This record gives sequence, C-alpha cells and structure tokens, in this order.
Amino acid sequence: MTEKRRVLFVCVANDARSPMAEALLRHSDGEHFEAFSAGVRPTAIDPRAREALEHAGISSEGLRSKSIDEFAGQHFDYLIDLCDKSGHEGDELPSSSEVIVWNFADPASSEQHDPFRHVLQELSDRLKLFEMVKNRV
Repeated sequence: MTEKRRVLFVCVANDARSPMAEALLRHSDGEHFEAFSAGVRPTAIDPRAREALEHAGISSEGLRSKSIDEFAGQHFDYLIDLCDKSGHEGDELPSSSEVIVWNFADPASSEQHDPFRHVLQELSDRLKLFEMVKNRV
C-alpha cells in the first residue's frame, strides 16, 4: 500500500471552511489522503459548520479548531488555502510540496440561504475534482 498523501487546509479562523474540508476529504477518500486543517488565528468551530456536515451524513466527531503552530516543522504534500491568501501573508505556514489556493466565501458573513450547506457543497465539488486529478498522479 502506498503512503497516504498529507493535505492541510488553511484558513484564518479554522472555524468553518477548513474544518469542513478536512471532514469531507476524510469521509470521501481517507484511503489515499490524510486530512488536517488549521488557522492562523483559530477560533471555535462554528456550530452551523457541524450541522451542515451532519446533515450531509459526514461525521464531525473529533473535529476541532487548531492553530497553524500545531503543525510547525511538519511537511504536507498539499497545502490548500481556502480563503483570501492575503489574510495570512507573512504567517509561518508549514512546508508543502504544492500550495493550492481556493478562495471560498466565508459562510458566516454570507446573506444567501443556508450558506454553510452551500459552501459545503462547493467544497465537496472541488474536492471531487482534486481527488480525481491527484489520484491519477
């Protein structure tokens, strides 16, 4: 069996987008990827993010907001930035073989109907493409 590729999802607060992406990747392809998430200024995970995951049948068990500092000195195959990169330029991010930037709107400040479920669906769609491309490599 080949070694799992390590993926770190990063956002400023690590309260919605990055933990949802972590849970999604663990759920959809934990066989090939080891998923983590962190924030440069972490806060508690938004309960609406947990609700969106649970509604989709994805476990949020053990999911917690983490500081990027917890991963200091570690290497990741992919570091995926899920919010405006300028929000944490200059911060010390862990080393990675590839940095990918996906800018998703913050569901906490969105005025659309059911923004957490909407962002979860967008993340799911993007991760399906990511898995398809990266599993061919």
